[in-house]
Amino acid sequence: MIYKLFRPSEWEQMQSSGETTGAPIDVEDGYVHFSTAAQVEKTAELYFADVEGLMLLAVPSDPLGDALKWEPSRGGDLFPHLFRMFRMEDVAWTKELELVDGQHIFPELT
Repeated sequence: MIYKLFRPSEWEQMQSSGETTGAPIDVEDGYVHFSTAAQVEKTAELYFADVEGLMLLAVPSDPLGDALKWEPSRGGDLFPHLFRMFRMEDVAWTKELELVDGQHIFPELT
């Protein structure tokens, strides 16, 4: 399982259209950024601090096939990057993350 974080407006847009090229950073880079279970909390801390209504999307990686590439990023870790439209049908589940004292509360992830 890999994970995507969306601000409420980004999530609403994806639900409305059924697919997305991602958040502005994704569009700029030419692929949709994802994180692993071990990476996603740090991603939230670095790029989404204090965002109310932050959505966590869980996506099974295997069905993404060759469109998913693992590339070095923060600290040399390999991050999953999707080189096609991100579709609602890719999403296994979603959860709105509670924000407590400026920190998002994550469920247990695997």
